[in-house]
Amino acid sequence: MEKHNFNYKSTSIDATDTGLRSYLIRVYNYMSGGLFLTGLIAYLTSQSPELMNTLFNTPLKWLVMLAPLAFMLFLSFGINRISSTKAQLIFWLFASSMGLSISSIFLVYTGLSIAKTFFITATMFLAMSIYGYTTKSDLTRFGSFLIMGLFGIIIASIVNIFLKSSTLELVVSIAGVLIFTGLTAYDTQKIKLSYQEQDDSETHSKKAILGAITLYLDFINLFLMLLRLLGNRRE
Repeated sequence: MEKHNFNYKSTSIDATDTGLRSYLIRVYNYMSGGLFLTGLIAYLTSQSPELMNTLFNTPLKWLVMLAPLAFMLFLSFGINRISSTKAQLIFWLFASSMGLSISSIFLVYTGLSIAKTFFITATMFLAMSIYGYTTKSDLTRFGSFLIMGLFGIIIASIVNIFLKSSTLELVVSIAGVLIFTGLTAYDTQKIKLSYQEQDDSETHSKKAILGAITLYLDFINLFLMLLRLLGNRRE
């Protein structure tokens, strides 16, 4: 009888591990697809001077700047009111609008420095995401500190729009790298713990999309902060 119970528990654990792996693969597939779409649209947009002029030298620039935020907020607060299919569509629209929004980096920085920074970002992100997944430490104790730091760099970035201080920009970039590096590990663990075996497929899909957008934002922001520090500007 004891042997039978042991086998039952082992089978249950294996099923949970398999479900968790499948769930996380879905999260990272969404995130990777979003990053690819963003990069492709950003590059193709930057190759059209006419389109770039329309997007950034007309009132349309406000739409380009605010659209990603609007899609992100809608997903974060409205996902329970829509189907997973619609949530996926909004995620791809979010990634596309982000591509338009950051397309100007190809005009500011050299292609080589963008590529180098991307691979550095990918390496750092992968390392911290693996740490967040495997560590036995409870990273939630750092959550409030990281969130406060995030709000701090957002406020400082807004202030620096008016001050145009290179020193403040450097401080914000260094702080941003540290904060988004930490958030990558923190968010990975949070996404892992959010998995519930009893959730239905619709709920799993929605959770995967929310997890993907969280890690996507960690990656994009870490990349942009590193690009400020490491990127070579065009002559």
